[in-house]
Amino acid sequence: MSYYYSTVAGITMNHSEVKEKNGFEIIKIHFERPNENGFDFLDMELPCGTVYKSFGFSEDEIMDLKEYVRDNDSLIWEFARSGGGMIA
Repeated sequence: MSYYYSTVAGITMNHSEVKEKNGFEIIKIHFERPNENGFDFLDMELPCGTVYKSFGFSEDEIMDLKEYVRDNDSLIWEFARSGGGMIA
């Protein structure tokens, strides 16, 4: 399940519910924005903030998106635990 979190500067962010991976709780984060041929995207996981898939975002944009997630970390966890906001 993916839940809508926000749209800022044309970039939409969705998150998963809390999942279990190797005995730890994680949340999958997905950013995307339209481009001429489809979408740029970035996929990462909380709590570590590891980016595991990305296309179309510059290194500076990736750093900004990671900072955005860090700044919203507690709210994202709260929403993911309670079933999110709007279903994407």
